[in-house]
Amino acid sequence: MYTDSLLERARREGNPLINGDTATFVWQGKTAPKFIEDLHGWEENPQPLQRVSPDLWSATVTLPADAYFEYGFYDPETKTRYPDPLNPRRAWNGINAHNHYCYMPEGRPTPLVRLEKGIDQGTVTRHEVQSELLTASKKRTVYLYGPPTEKPVPLLVVYDGLDYLRRGKLTVIVDNLIAQKRIRPVALAMLHNGGRVRFVEYGCSDVTLALLVETVLPLARQHLKLVDIKKHPGSYGVLGASMGGVMALYTGLRLPEIFGRVLSQSGAFTLWERPSVAVELVQHAPRPELDIWMDVGRLEWLLEDNRMMHALLQEKGYRVTYREANGGHNFTSWRDDVWRGLEAQFG
Repeated sequence: MYTDSLLERARREGNPLINGDTATFVWQGKTAPKFIEDLHGWEENPQPLQRVSPDLWSATVTLPADAYFEYGFYDPETKTRYPDPLNPRRAWNGINAHNHYCYMPEGRPTPLVRLEKGIDQGTVTRHEVQSELLTASKKRTVYLYGPPTEKPVPLLVVYDGLDYLRRGKLTVIVDNLIAQKRIRPVALAMLHNGGRVRFVEYGCSDVTLALLVETVLPLARQHLKLVDIKKHPGSYGVLGASMGGVMALYTGLRLPEIFGRVLSQSGAFTLWERPSVAVELVQHAPRPELDIWMDVGRLEWLLEDNRMMHALLQEKGYRVTYREANGGHNFTSWRDDVWRGLEAQFG
């Protein structure tokens, strides 16, 4: 009786079945794949589904009332992802597959991802810069956003720029924030990553900093009306998530006279059980003048890493604002929270 009603409800409502603070994910079949999600590190630690009846399986997780949650079904032996027939909602994970997703009852996308009617919009242009000696490719794509103003503005450099543009809806969010007078007008230089060599480029690399200084900043100055960084040192910002998050902090630590405003989302501050160079700079180098924003998801594996980094920054006297959101390690969570960092740094 219970199993029949469970399956009937799943067919009617779709995955997951939400009861209070629990979400139950249902799978029908003679056998079941494994359940993968942020709480257990995805493919690194697949979780077994529990048999409810001969042909019915389930997994239940407890989540905050406003959580955003991504998951998948996976066979670790064949390394195969299986689509969830009870949930058509999917989001690209940025690497190799689509994740299914859900919001808990009090969770919802930020309304800032929908462009407010009748507002002035900035302009986005696509450029390619020569980068043969500084990257693994001869050219690198940069998207520039100019806000709807004639006055000089600060610049925000964005790592994983194409993802923030398309998946993070960053220019729409910035347009809305400017129109609502919640931030001052700001320009964006959204730098596309190096694909397979992304980890190398974002692993606290001075070569990546040279790419910014030698190619990206001159491009931005050529096409955008920017404040004079020599007259207003440290007025530019830098934004990134995950490896881009640690690279954003490293950029500020190494070039504080340019990038005095750091926005780090879910920064990967420890790699293979070793602290990153950014951590060691905070520990041992003189403290530069920086304003730092950090956010991280309570449902992701980098939570403790970010708590450690936040505590260290506080200990060393940095100006840092820190937030934990009820999401995971994905661009939807970063998209829904990035406006807070933009208000903190450019409000």
